Amino acid sequence: MARSDRLPIRYTLQDYPNQPTRQPQPQAQPQPIKRHHTARYYAHRVRESFTNRVIKILCTIFLSLLLFVGIVLFILWLSLRPHRPRFHIVDFIVPGLSQPSGFENAQITFNVTDRNSNPHIGIYYDSMVGSVFYKDQLIGSAPLMDPFYQEPKTTTIVYSTFGAATLTVNSNRWKEFMDARQQGTVIFRLEITSVIRFKVTTWDTKHHKLHVNCDVAVGPDGTILPTWRNKKCPVYFS
Repeated sequence: MARSDRLPIRYTLQDYPNQPTRQPQPQAQPQPIKRHHTARYYAHRVRESFTNRVIKILCTIFLSLLLFVGIVLFILWLSLRPHRPRFHIVDFIVPGLSQPSGFENAQITFNVTDRNSNPHIGIYYDSMVGSVFYKDQLIGSAPLMDPFYQEPKTTTIVYSTFGAATLTVNSNRWKEFMDARQQGTVIFRLEITSVIRFKVTTWDTKHHKLHVNCDVAVGPDGTILPTWRNKKCPVYFS
């Protein structure tokens, strides 16, 4: 048998640099062992989920009812909240102001409107007293009206005349009136004090002491100046 003259040839990576190298294959990760739960476990989970769902529904219903009740109470409070009565000075007259000896028969007549603007709330006036001041000095005071009940959305006329027996005006005080009259304006203050109760549907509130202050100016003829007519009087409680 004839022998071959060819020599065996071995190839290396240097001879074929562009030849891709074989990467090692990653080893497969072991699969987690699946655990099989019992029927008792799944029944417990179902009961727990159902309980949580029921609790959420009950909480939602409770909060919704609480919100609804709060809105209703707020609306009732707005509709039944008592508002203060409104007073306006309509007329104020000091007859005989132009007479030097007018203090002998001094007289003051005034007319005030009392408005109850509450649509569903009445007002009990247990007492009402009127007082007239000049330069913060009391010159007369007397009861104005007997106790009465004022219906909702109604207006009451408070009218009275203070005569010489009621007014404490002497010659010196009258001279002050005359001096102010020479300046064209004499300013008085009418104060009305009342003890009232609000009637809300079928129940009455506690007693409140109501104060009304009406500043008013009269001209040389003793009648109220037009700019002071129908002026709103401040009202406050004590």
